Amino acid sequence: MPVVTLTTPTEPRRAWIVFGIAILTIAALITLIATALSQGAGGHAAEATASAQVIAVNAGFDDCGAGWADSHGGSLSFAVSNTTIAGEEVYLQSADTQAVYGEVEGLGTNAIRTLDVVLGDGHYRFVCIPAESDPIQGPVVSITDASVQDALTPGIQIVTVGDLLPAAKAYQSWITSRLPVLAADARALDAAVTSGDLMTARAAWLTTHLEYESLGAAYGAFGDADGAINGMPAAGLTALADPDLTGLHKIEAQLWGGQPAADIAPVTAQLVTDVDTLGTTFQTARVNALDVGLRSHEILENAIEFELTGSADAGSHTGLATIGANIAGTREALLPLESILSSRYPDLPTAEAWLDRSAALIASYQHPDGSWTALGDLTQAQRETLNSTLDQTVELLAPVAAICDPRTRAS
Repeated sequence: MPVVTLTTPTEPRRAWIVFGIAILTIAALITLIATALSQGAGGHAAEATASAQVIAVNAGFDDCGAGWADSHGGSLSFAVSNTTIAGEEVYLQSADTQAVYGEVEGLGTNAIRTLDVVLGDGHYRFVCIPAESDPIQGPVVSITDASVQDALTPGIQIVTVGDLLPAAKAYQSWITSRLPVLAADARALDAAVTSGDLMTARAAWLTTHLEYESLGAAYGAFGDADGAINGMPAAGLTALADPDLTGLHKIEAQLWGGQPAADIAPVTAQLVTDVDTLGTTFQTARVNALDVGLRSHEILENAIEFELTGSADAGSHTGLATIGANIAGTREALLPLESILSSRYPDLPTAEAWLDRSAALIASYQHPDGSWTALGDLTQAQRETLNSTLDQTVELLAPVAAICDPRTRAS
């Protein structure tokens, strides 16, 4: 998303420093996940690299896995070389269960990538998947004498596109059921503005905005409608000043910026049209199976980047309410993945418990009259607790995206 210039809450300097640490923690986590996927490190790449002798392994049509014939257990480091004429993916997996212990994606011709793992006793093999070709299985290598000091690299059972399709279909059905609600909310907002009741319009705006923010895993299937309904202003412009901006953020800036109802009414009318268009086009759209798992992590990650920093605030100061909607949207994205994750992600109950904890914390900032505490009004202690709670929740959700990254299952 573009950098925007919007109203940002003023907070104690130390609180922002703490938040910066939280963001750095998330950045470090993303790097760790990327390393685990490409190197199979499972969080132990550093230990493996330090103690393991590098084993050169070919990954081609006729020599997949060549170079690894026998092995001890523990820390192992492989230099995987693509000997095909096209890009490929390479897995190191259990020959018994097909669980993946290491993965190299996008390995170009003649390229070499290091893959570090910590393996215990078992039967393992490399699987090479050249572009546009079926998987090729390498020879099985048995480890029977592992004396492992480091924690073992966890194996992940492969999730295929076929495995994810039922989850995507269930999620799409839920989105379809919510679009009429969104349309009704948009009409109520438009009616309030048209009648000149801007106080009611502000409440209706928040209801509409939160409904849309709960649909986070489907944005990729919304196409241009997403920008029209919930787009951000162009770089260097505020939502109020951007002449090309439409949708909820424009209306927010107008409602809280003192604009007369006559100026707001054309924008709310356009919102109704855009939401109706979305309801029509989504009937033939498809939620990408990959998006459901990926967005279950990204929704809250984006909430931290844009809502918790205040950069998406166009004047309503309801960022905490939006984060609450994002948490609800995360739950809806996770729900159809339960059967896939329950056997693959041991920390799923912990992640869900932290989602509950985050939701309860956010809810504590809503007042009895329905209004919300502004981010700028939080105390330093409140801000630190909020930052750390959301940070921990996002960290626990990150493996969901990695586990649900679809892979090809070898026969």
